[in-house]
Amino acid sequence: MFDKDQKKIILWLRRAGAVLFLLMAVLYGALAADCMKTFSEMKMTSGGYAMVLMASVIFLYTGFFVQILIHEFGHLVFGLLSGYRFSSFRIGNLIWIKNRQGIHLKRLSLAGTGGQCLMSPPDMEGGKIPFILYHLGGCIMNTVFALILLGGCIFFKTGPFLSAFLLITSLVGFVCAFLNGIPIHFSSADNDGFNAVSLGENPEAVRSFWTQLKINEQNTNGIRIKDMPEEWFRVPSDEEMRNSMTAVMGVSAANRMMDAHKFDEAEQLIEHLLRMESGIAGLHRSLLICDRIYCELIKGSGREWIDYMRDRQQRKFMQAMKNFPSVIRTQYVYVLLFERDVEKAEKIKRRFEEQVRSYPYESDVVSEMELMRTAEQRFTGHYL
Repeated sequence: MFDKDQKKIILWLRRAGAVLFLLMAVLYGALAADCMKTFSEMKMTSGGYAMVLMASVIFLYTGFFVQILIHEFGHLVFGLLSGYRFSSFRIGNLIWIKNRQGIHLKRLSLAGTGGQCLMSPPDMEGGKIPFILYHLGGCIMNTVFALILLGGCIFFKTGPFLSAFLLITSLVGFVCAFLNGIPIHFSSADNDGFNAVSLGENPEAVRSFWTQLKINEQNTNGIRIKDMPEEWFRVPSDEEMRNSMTAVMGVSAANRMMDAHKFDEAEQLIEHLLRMESGIAGLHRSLLICDRIYCELIKGSGREWIDYMRDRQQRKFMQAMKNFPSVIRTQYVYVLLFERDVEKAEKIKRRFEEQVRSYPYESDVVSEMELMRTAEQRFTGHYL
């Protein structure tokens, strides 16, 4: 996936991060001990200690929300400074998305992610675009605010509860910066530092990154993936897809085949993508399995093959992403064509219609509805 120089960079970043993390752990431990000492000197009752514990939990959750907001804001600020344009900004399941009609508030939830800031990229010049600040902007902003809050806790006289809040929120900011900045490959998706290193000195990965953002830009403006330029969807070689950033283009190519109803081609490509050793993120892999299940259902595969793909891990993923359009579509087609339960399928279809009312990408909704109608034609015997 990486050449020797990139592996050395990752190794040294992880070592430096581990040392810094230990030093910060000592500092925060000392400050936490001092804060606890202040509370103990207040001679509180058991009810008072319970209130402190409850306040600490609230501070922790609040701190995570604040730092996620700061992190995504950092991507936005440093993206704008790098020549990118605003496309969407998501915190939790709330997403502000910009299209030709303006900025709209919608809902989108992705398992394993607390937020995301996507932007439209600048034009490539000589096969290059700026990407370091855009990727690491969130970590930079987390670190800056963590240091400001830490300074407020150390140098200013504040009450014990405010000191605890500043300390906890600062610690959360530092942890967010560490977990996102030090290159780490998570099962669901790669972090910002890993993506930044993936792009380093790799022209194909940079082109893939630019293409991904252009696809998102077009999708935001209601253009279906099947109608986008064909040259964007070249399937990379197996070696190229060992890079996580480039591997996404294989996924996008499969998505385009699904949107164009080229099910045989999509099935073959998805099967290849799932079998090969690649950098495909866990989230994308599980969504590919949903599409593979759909293809098998459309052609009438037997129970053994369908149950094999709908294993415990896949069912768990589909439950976590139960409100995502392609997941609902897959569940609808499974119930309709495999279980042949029309009443249950209609309930799922109504849930799909409710969920897509607030879904941000209208072109995806149109595509998913077409796939559901194709399954309905298959059910009634009108599918060719």
